[in-house]
Amino acid sequence: MELLARTCNTEAMNASRIFARLFVIFGGMFWVSAVWGAKSVYQGAPLSEAAGSAAIYAAVIAVIFVLGLFFEYLTSALLAVGAVVLLVAGLFLGWEPGVWGTVFFFFVLPMFISAALYFSAARMQKICTLAE
Repeated sequence: MELLARTCNTEAMNASRIFARLFVIFGGMFWVSAVWGAKSVYQGAPLSEAAGSAAIYAAVIAVIFVLGLFFEYLTSALLAVGAVVLLVAGLFLGWEPGVWGTVFFFFVLPMFISAALYFSAARMQKICTLAE
């Protein structure tokens, strides 16, 4: 059964890494813009306060991206735990159905996808290292 054989596939590993990093970058841009928009438009905060809140999220996303460059298993775990924490927060905050849909499709699902891609790349790296 060749489909389940543990063979080194560097193309799949590199594709997983690239797509995981793209998910983190574009997801991070969406998080930052959502935080900035929510602070400035909905809460009426001054521009500097909204930018400061968005900068905190940008810094966290940058740390996740840099961790993903070196520690893929850790990054995968952090993204998966972050998605679960976001879902639990939604339960406690009592989100409406529209908020659930938006958060699930634009935040939680991309976090789980990038976590799976990071895990897949790390697993393939381990397989390639053991094959040598």
